Amino acid sequence: MTDVQLAAEPAPLKFSPARTALIVIDMQRDFLEPGGFGETLGNDVSLLQAAVGPCGAVLEAARRAGMLIIHTREGHRPDLSDAPPAKLARGAPSKRIGDPGPMGRILVRGEPGHDIVAALAPAPGEVVLDKPGKGAFHQTDLAQILANGGIDTLIVCGVTTEVCVHTTIREGNDRGYRCVAIGDACASYFPEFHRVGLEMIKAQGGIFGWVSDARSFATALAAAAAAA
Repeated sequence: MTDVQLAAEPAPLKFSPARTALIVIDMQRDFLEPGGFGETLGNDVSLLQAAVGPCGAVLEAARRAGMLIIHTREGHRPDLSDAPPAKLARGAPSKRIGDPGPMGRILVRGEPGHDIVAALAPAPGEVVLDKPGKGAFHQTDLAQILANGGIDTLIVCGVTTEVCVHTTIREGNDRGYRCVAIGDACASYFPEFHRVGLEMIKAQGGIFGWVSDARSFATALAAAAAAA
C-alpha cells in the first residue's frame, strides 16, 4: 500500500501503514461494563460506550491494511505484587483492585472483567499487551515490539482519553514516535476531560501529536489501497 494522507489536526499527516501500529487502549469490561473498576470508583460507565463503534471501524480498517495491531489491558497479577500500595488504596469506600466483583476479582489478570469487550475482541495474531500502569510503555515490552516492527507512527484509541490514552501518547512522543489520537474512538467518564485531553494533544502545533477521527482514518486507508 502507498503512503496514506490522513486528515488531522493541527495539520494533515502522511504515514506508511507498514511502519504504523494501531494501539487500542484498555477497552476492557472492567472499565466499560457495570460491576467493574470504573463503576466502583463512582463513574457512569455507559459514557465509554461511545468509543466502541468508532474503535471497531478503526480496527476493521487497520486489519484490511495489514497494520500491526496491539490491544492493551490494564490489570495486575493475582497476588497483586505488581500493584503499588497507593493504587490499591483507591476505591474506598467501594470495592478496590483485587476485591471480588460481578465479573471476578476487579482488575486482576485472568478474570472475566479483565477481558476486552466482545465487540472489540482481538483477532488471531494481534498483540495483547498486559500493563500494570496507565501508559502502555511502562513495565511492558511494547518498545521492543515496535522496534522489531520498524514502527515510526502510532494510531491510538481507547479509554480513557485523559488517563491511559494520554499517558501512552505522551510516552510515545518522548520516545520519538508520531502519535495520532482518533478522537471519536476515545472516551472518558468526564466529557470535559475528553475534550480538553484532545485539545492538549494537538495544541501548540501538535505538542504531543495529532488528532483525527475514525471516518477520516478509514477513508484515508481505503483511498491509499485504491491508488496502489
